[in-house]
Amino acid sequence: MVDLKSQYDKIKEEVNASIQEVLETTAYINGPLVHQFQADLEAYLGVKHVIPCANGTDALQIAMMGLGLQPGDEVVTADFTFAATVEVIALLQLTPVLVDVDFNNMNISLEGIRKAITPKTKAIVPVHLFGRAANMDAIMAIAKEHNLFVIEDNAQAIGADYTSADGVKRKVGTIGHVGATSFFPSKNLGCYGDGGAIFTNDDALAHTLRGIVNHGMYVRYHHDVVGVNSRLDSIQAAVLKAKLPHLDHYNRARQEAARKYSAALGSNPNIWVPTICEQCDCHVFHQYVIRILNGKRDALMAHLQEKGIPCAIYYPIPLHRQKAYLDARYREEDFPVTNQLVDEVIALPMHTELEDEQIRFITDTILDFI
Repeated sequence: MVDLKSQYDKIKEEVNASIQEVLETTAYINGPLVHQFQADLEAYLGVKHVIPCANGTDALQIAMMGLGLQPGDEVVTADFTFAATVEVIALLQLTPVLVDVDFNNMNISLEGIRKAITPKTKAIVPVHLFGRAANMDAIMAIAKEHNLFVIEDNAQAIGADYTSADGVKRKVGTIGHVGATSFFPSKNLGCYGDGGAIFTNDDALAHTLRGIVNHGMYVRYHHDVVGVNSRLDSIQAAVLKAKLPHLDHYNRARQEAARKYSAALGSNPNIWVPTICEQCDCHVFHQYVIRILNGKRDALMAHLQEKGIPCAIYYPIPLHRQKAYLDARYREEDFPVTNQLVDEVIALPMHTELEDEQIRFITDTILDFI
């Protein structure tokens, strides 16, 4: 699904030199490379504060801790996403409220958000799924109307732009009250292990978050807030610092691969392909996900695997059916889109090193089978 070896070969000298700098300084935790990467990412995103942490799941949890959400508070998020989004809500003894998604973009349904809000609702967590920006204008308007926090789950969309109705363009993850991302190796900006970060323009919130990630300490052995141990180590920061200047190129390469996929597959009536906006960068294609509309998704997946073509289903089981998150409040009729998507979606190889010959082989194989 990804070709990290070929990507590394092209930037080997930069990455190796950056890692060597850490080895020479022996500053493995919270060293100079962490602070340099933090500053570089703040400049790239146009955000006042980046707080690096150990992984994307921690980033979400720490963001919620920093906002002071309390047990029993309701947090609205999408049913069709990876479990980490709802996992941290449950870990903090908050109440997850799952809602359906939109057919056109697979992001959280605005109607679903509005219907889910109660007096106990305190936050909305939109997920920029598969690299496509959610409708942040509408989400922020709903949040303002009901005095709610917005926590952007930006694990799959770093580098994507969102253009508001007033023409202002901002990086996703920096629009809500706080954003969280993952640097898992397969991400558009991935390190060589685990890593994550939190973004905010709120000075007071940033101060709180910086304490939480480091055992609640601002001064060594003085614990001012309840914290966790979640720091981005210097070697991972070194990798990310070397790769960040390439992120826009990586995202453009993904977009170009997506165009070629869609051009080949889009005219088949049994295949739904994602829309590609030629005037903006609102989709950076962490995954290229199609829908198979004739009921043969599972058979196609087996066929692709037989031909040596990687593929995956994101996600095979919606969160409302997962054993850990079963809740009597949920009814199957509340999730018509999600329940259809889990039977139709399939993700094709998507990375920065895809070649035209590979795309032709993949799309020809799909079309021959369909």
